[in-house]
Amino acid sequence: MRILDRYILSRFTFNFISSFVILMFIFIFQTIWLFIDDLAGKGLDIIIIGKFLFYLMPDLTEKVLPLTVLLSSILTFGALAENYEFAAMKASGISLQRAMLSLIVFVTLLGGVTFFFANSVIPLSQRKIYNLRKNIAKVKPAAVVSEGVFSDFEGMNIKVDEKYGDNDRYLRNVIIHQKNDRNQNNVVIKSEQGELVSSEDSDIVQLILTDGHYYDDIESKKNKLKYPHAKADFDTYIMNIEIPELNNEDLEEERDISTDKMKNISRLRKDIDSLRDDNYRIVRAFSKSIGNRIGMFQPLDPNDTLDKKTPLQITQDSIRQIKLAALKNNPAKQDSIKEDLLHLFPFYLKMQVVNAAKNATTNVLNSVRGKKEEMQKRYKIYNMHILSMHNKYALAFSCIILFFVGAPLGAIIRKGGLGLPMVIAIVLFLVYYFIGVFAGNYAKEGNIHPMLGAWLSTLIMLPLSIILTKRATEDKGLMSFGVVTDFFRNLFKKKKKNGGQDI
Repeated sequence: MRILDRYILSRFTFNFISSFVILMFIFIFQTIWLFIDDLAGKGLDIIIIGKFLFYLMPDLTEKVLPLTVLLSSILTFGALAENYEFAAMKASGISLQRAMLSLIVFVTLLGGVTFFFANSVIPLSQRKIYNLRKNIAKVKPAAVVSEGVFSDFEGMNIKVDEKYGDNDRYLRNVIIHQKNDRNQNNVVIKSEQGELVSSEDSDIVQLILTDGHYYDDIESKKNKLKYPHAKADFDTYIMNIEIPELNNEDLEEERDISTDKMKNISRLRKDIDSLRDDNYRIVRAFSKSIGNRIGMFQPLDPNDTLDKKTPLQITQDSIRQIKLAALKNNPAKQDSIKEDLLHLFPFYLKMQVVNAAKNATTNVLNSVRGKKEEMQKRYKIYNMHILSMHNKYALAFSCIILFFVGAPLGAIIRKGGLGLPMVIAIVLFLVYYFIGVFAGNYAKEGNIHPMLGAWLSTLIMLPLSIILTKRATEDKGLMSFGVVTDFFRNLFKKKKKNGGQDI
């Protein structure tokens, strides 16, 4: 059996390594195609591009490794079944589970290595990629600016007609749309010449503009028609663009919601607890603030007496009594309470009361809408941290589950090579991958729990692996229609027999 285990393990290892190398090259070329706009025509040397692709390889492993396990298991067991080697094993009394034993141990160890890889190497590579892109922006800031199109450059959109000089630091015909806090382009700057000045020792990039014009749309609270905009001409205008600290792991998640990929499990757990506590604290504080603004849940002072009350307090007590009486006597007349309350005030105060109520309601609704958008962003960051943590566990288990999908499937289809096994492996992987993508997107938006979003694709493949392993052990085909055909055949026989009796 040791000879057989070594033989099966060597075949699987060869298919695994060759499939991993081929698929990694395919995904690297796909990445180059996706990032061609960021890499081509930016004056970057081959070493920087090589580092960029090298740091991307661990992130690509999340996609390549499950597909590699699935494909290599189908290739290995498909070739063994096609060459009747499985038939010889079964004739010798060796079951499918015993033939898979060495590979089960190998795939289990591979799952452990994958978990370590996802927890340590991938976060490090993400930080390296982030730092490399920021270093490019510092040393070669012109690399992030393309000619003839608008480029997003540190909070503003910039377009240049031509770049020239050392490291393309000099710009010609510069147009800048500067964004404000509400992400609106109120400021437009046009200049004939520009120069980008940067240093490795500084986090500030200076953009020196010459011979230009400055336009600013001013929002006037009194009358917008009086001051529509401000205009100025300049000979030299210097803009200081700050680049955040690169190696600082305490970046604000609101600025970059992808920083969860740069953290390991221990850091994710700590940040998940802090984010949850912060969200609860913000919601409670906002709820208390809204309650105080609209006067809800204000307890009455039991020590107050009628003699000590002011006319306003007397009016408030009267309003409460009318509300309680109306609700107690006839709950159906709740809509008429508003009209009864207005009769308590003189005629000249009725419109003021109504307008004050409308303004207060509008202000509260605007505050709630703004806070809702803020909390949606914060909950999305919170969900992404949970999703990222469970993805590390799910990736390790997915390798084991997909092995139990591919190995019995290869024994059932009895085909080796890169024909039918490759097609089946790609179809199954696409199903697994797209389920994971859709579940992850739903989890980020809070439609499903992030834990379910991370584990859904693996949980769907789990029953498939059990069914295929059972069918391969019992020497059954991929699909059996015998039960269905026998059911309909017996059903038609009964109908014919009953029809003959009636005649």
